Amino acid sequence: MDAKITLSFDESVIQKAKKFAEAQNISLSRLTEFLYSRIVSGHYQSLEELPISDWVSMVAEGQAEYKTKQRSRKELKEEFLKSKK
Repeated sequence: MDAKITLSFDESVIQKAKKFAEAQNISLSRLTEFLYSRIVSGHYQSLEELPISDWVSMVAEGQAEYKTKQRSRKELKEEFLKSKK
């Protein structure tokens, strides 16, 4: 069963990823699912342990930058409850 999620990426990365997915004759959603399935199939302890293939470098340029947004428990709870409506 498929589940929907909302993700935010840099616009230039999205455009490159769309072109890459199109060249592979798959949707951007299936490309993202494929990447996630590869990540969770391994036993990685940190982001630095993830193997980065040459074809991933074609989608992104430069050093990988991981951005996380710190949110309070209250914000997380509100977001969760809002998603259940």
